[in-house]
Amino acid sequence: MKSYFLPLALISFLFLGQSCNQSMPSGAKEEYLIEHQSRAAPQEEMELATEEAIGEVVDPEAALMDSTTVNIQDHNTEEYGKIIENPFLGATDNPLSTFSIDVDNAAYSNVRRYLKEWKQLPPNGAVRLEEMVNYFDYDYPQPTGEHPFSVNMELSQAPWAQEHQLLHIGLQGKDLNYDELKPSNLVFLIDCSGSMSSDNKLPLLKKGLKMLLSQLDDKDKVAIVAYAGAAGLVLPSTPASESNKILSALDHLEAGGSTAGGQGIELAYKTAQEALIEGGNNRVILATDGDFNVGPSSSSDLVDLITEKRKLDIYLTICGFGMGNYKDDRMEQISNAGNGNYFYIDNEKEAKKVFVREMRANMFSIAKDVKIQIEFNPQWVKAYRLVGYENRLLRAEDFDDDTKDAGELGAGHTVTAIYEIIPQGSASTQNVSKQPALKYQDAPSIKNNSSDLMTLKLRYKPLDSDKSKLLEFNLNKDAAVAQTSDNFRFSAAVAAFGMLLRDSEFKGTANFDKVKNWALSAKGQDPNGDRAEFVELVQLGAQLKSQASAKND
Repeated sequence: MKSYFLPLALISFLFLGQSCNQSMPSGAKEEYLIEHQSRAAPQEEMELATEEAIGEVVDPEAALMDSTTVNIQDHNTEEYGKIIENPFLGATDNPLSTFSIDVDNAAYSNVRRYLKEWKQLPPNGAVRLEEMVNYFDYDYPQPTGEHPFSVNMELSQAPWAQEHQLLHIGLQGKDLNYDELKPSNLVFLIDCSGSMSSDNKLPLLKKGLKMLLSQLDDKDKVAIVAYAGAAGLVLPSTPASESNKILSALDHLEAGGSTAGGQGIELAYKTAQEALIEGGNNRVILATDGDFNVGPSSSSDLVDLITEKRKLDIYLTICGFGMGNYKDDRMEQISNAGNGNYFYIDNEKEAKKVFVREMRANMFSIAKDVKIQIEFNPQWVKAYRLVGYENRLLRAEDFDDDTKDAGELGAGHTVTAIYEIIPQGSASTQNVSKQPALKYQDAPSIKNNSSDLMTLKLRYKPLDSDKSKLLEFNLNKDAAVAQTSDNFRFSAAVAAFGMLLRDSEFKGTANFDKVKNWALSAKGQDPNGDRAEFVELVQLGAQLKSQASAKND
């Protein structure tokens, strides 16, 4: 294996005093310095970080050849999983589409950080379309029946492909009355390693957790576990009413050392279990940049650990912080494995959104293992594709298997999914994934007398049960509307924006100007300015794409 240890050291001396001043975005130079001063990685780790494809690390020797082109990406050890977009599937051969809901929204705020802070286009692996769409609230009706959420469907023409349709599916979780909230047993699991010392990591985390504390009352309990080299209990389970004691423990946390993430997770769950509130909201809140490098640190080891811990009925919230060495891929995997949700907090406004504005939705689950299965009628549907949710797909047989894990829905949460449909008879030239011809049996027949375009089935488990409940809804082939809702248009705009950032083969006729107009037409009330900020990001994305194209030409 070729060693890059010395070239990386040379880069530090050659560029930190010269090129980084010119090309690194604000705060990134300081973070890079802090990270590399506080963490002396062994040579094997440096080699692995350099050669591991998922980390998108630039060859340092190549960088040395042209110092004028070096910027933050050349020192970037952030890691993102590879996304292979869902293809169009023929409804005759593949009538069933099954997936777990996903309430994470980390991808959107992370993409925002790339565009606004770094003035750079995000890597494709950072752009998870379902998380971008689900960052925003949608105006779905509150549930009125026995089930803790409503199910809403809307069908219309796809704005980026005239011959196609979009099926918009929205779930609305039931709001909870603050006076009826169950008590919380929260364990803050805080990464205090050297890589967390910059302002947008541990200091920002402290501000966010102080915001969360302001939302708790004397029924709730808080404990703090910190890890850096070795894990330790900083604060045993303490009534939230003793705020001075909790705040003092937070204020005394300092960053330093390496990261023993696995040990911290073990201790945090042990602490939560010892203070377990039967029927309450028991949750570990992990706050980190994901840079685990001591003890059980591989993604598979951590996923196995969290999968085992979820049997305790202790939920998991992951809050990601920082830039430059951010490990998005492993945090998303851990979250998906642990009955959890995952956020990326890039500024105080986002901290307030997660810990104050949407505290109930993020911290209080109302349904678990929520799965969706759609059966498309091949008489009316030629092909379909699920937009996003690539890492939340399930096998058809998993839908009825109550032992298979799926996503949790929070109080007041909205969850949105989008299907792009090619109707039968469409003149679309879109490539459709085809099954090979069968030798021993006939191809499926598409003859039936139903006017249903599709059937949506949904399974969920009440919080106090391991047996799922089944809901079923049909949508008529003539259900398409010409005048779409704000929900439909805005979610389509966000999905199209993500496809443009990824330069997706499915973007059709979408462009940044169209996306901007679709979003503006559906901005609605927007009391917190989230949708207005999205329009700004679209404009910024257009500028950066144009600059990248000009540079490549």
